[in-house]
Amino acid sequence: MLSSAPQQRGLAWAPPEAAEPTEHDLGFSFVALGGEAELRLTGHSQALLLEAVEAAQAEILRIERQYSRYRIDSVLSCINATAGTGCGIRVDDETAGLLHFADRLFQQSQGLFDITSGVWRRAWDFRSGRLPSEAELAALRPCVGWDKVRWDGESIYLQHAGMELDFGGFGKEYAADRAAAVLLSHGVNSGYVNLAGDIRVLGPHPSGRPWQMGLQHPRAPDTVMAHVAMTDGGLATSGDYERYFDVNGQRYCHLIDPRSGWPVQHWQSISVVAPLCIAAGSLSTCAMLMGAAGADWLRAQGARLAVDAQGRMDGHLWTH
Repeated sequence: MLSSAPQQRGLAWAPPEAAEPTEHDLGFSFVALGGEAELRLTGHSQALLLEAVEAAQAEILRIERQYSRYRIDSVLSCINATAGTGCGIRVDDETAGLLHFADRLFQQSQGLFDITSGVWRRAWDFRSGRLPSEAELAALRPCVGWDKVRWDGESIYLQHAGMELDFGGFGKEYAADRAAAVLLSHGVNSGYVNLAGDIRVLGPHPSGRPWQMGLQHPRAPDTVMAHVAMTDGGLATSGDYERYFDVNGQRYCHLIDPRSGWPVQHWQSISVVAPLCIAAGSLSTCAMLMGAAGADWLRAQGARLAVDAQGRMDGHLWTH
């Protein structure tokens, strides 16, 4: 069992107080979706908790098999394999729902949240620290643009060879919400799901107290810049400190503006609390991509905690 969760993706965890003696407190971790997954659950029946954990883990791994771009048999890989062939592919209801969600995000963000933009990674090698040439970026531009995708609600077709879809912008958040739904269906209503820092809280501590989450400062891993008390809902952070390199004092991170092919530079991190983890993650990513305009846009959505390029905290974080 785990006594507390690891620090990941902007979260420096403050462990909750011990459960009441009649409660079982279970911590379980495993590797999924490219990082560490942790389930922290409390309840009266240890057998029920163990059964729920097994079901939730199976659901997370199912989603990984379904949507990982690293698996040649995943739904996304099958879609991407048809790019430029003139042939579309009919998708299942779950995938259709996620594509509808991606379409709405694209429209609401004025094209900044774009699930075709993952191809920019072909020009950006964050291990070598080399800036791409304009020619390299120009070669990829025809492959970027959700508006180049033919999607009728049932079938999808990528018009240009080399195009691909990537659910990396909301995949882990969706999995966290799905795992929470499975746990709730098993009668577990106290605890949280943590997928590499994407959080979904099921319900308060059995005593009624909220779970305390400490947000890590993006430039000081051992420093907690704020605490968030949560009884339910999702928490997600987007930042410039996961994959990056510095050149002449300028940081270049993995969050890339789909219009230009260049990384965002205005915010160090943005954290959001929302009713669902997928909403929190999408809002934080959109705001990062919007740069200075992201603060006003996110304020209109009702939740944010942003740290700008100079390390100054801007705004507040509403708890759900």
